[in-house]
Amino acid sequence: MVSILVPYGTGEGQTATVADRIATVLTDCGHDATAINVDESPSDLEVDDVDAVCLGASIHMGKHQSSVREFVSANRDALAVRPTAFFQLSMSSAVADEDRQAEAAGYVDEFLEETDWHPDRIGLFGGALRYSKYGFIKRLLMKRIARDATGDTDTSRDYEYTDWHEVEAFAADFAAFVEHRLGIAPPDATGGEASSGTGSESDDGRPDEAGAE
Repeated sequence: MVSILVPYGTGEGQTATVADRIATVLTDCGHDATAINVDESPSDLEVDDVDAVCLGASIHMGKHQSSVREFVSANRDALAVRPTAFFQLSMSSAVADEDRQAEAAGYVDEFLEETDWHPDRIGLFGGALRYSKYGFIKRLLMKRIARDATGDTDTSRDYEYTDWHEVEAFAADFAAFVEHRLGIAPPDATGGEASSGTGSESDDGRPDEAGAE
């Protein structure tokens, strides 16, 4: 059993829900996994105290949470020497459109370049529209974004675009990778390096589009 931290940044709560599901899958795989909001993390939290990290963030107005960026910057050395994964939620991953998928991948590329972090696994997932939780101005802005992305502009209800099967596959893949990387399970038991499916990293270093629907 290994200890895996699942820190995340969230806006209206969808990334928190995804982080909790990932932690549940990792726990079901026999590991000690804990999901924690980076904005609420205890002052004594040390990445050095865990074996692996799976960090999550969401895109709001084209940007990730600043607290997530700060978490990576503060823990870059510790992240560099242990198995890591990064997952992102966005409206761009909510539709099966090549331009939107490229946009989602671009957000990741920009984030990793800015933070100089190189996670072993990357997952891109559709997020959610929480019209019920937006203020007036943000509701109008998100409605405009949704009109071009998904067409879901009825502000009297919320919409969820997360593919939970892909989230669970991503988590299981990361668990297998961590086991192999740390020598906990033999390569033939985990399948060695992860396949090119959900949440894996492509041969050219760019993330496969895990979250498009």
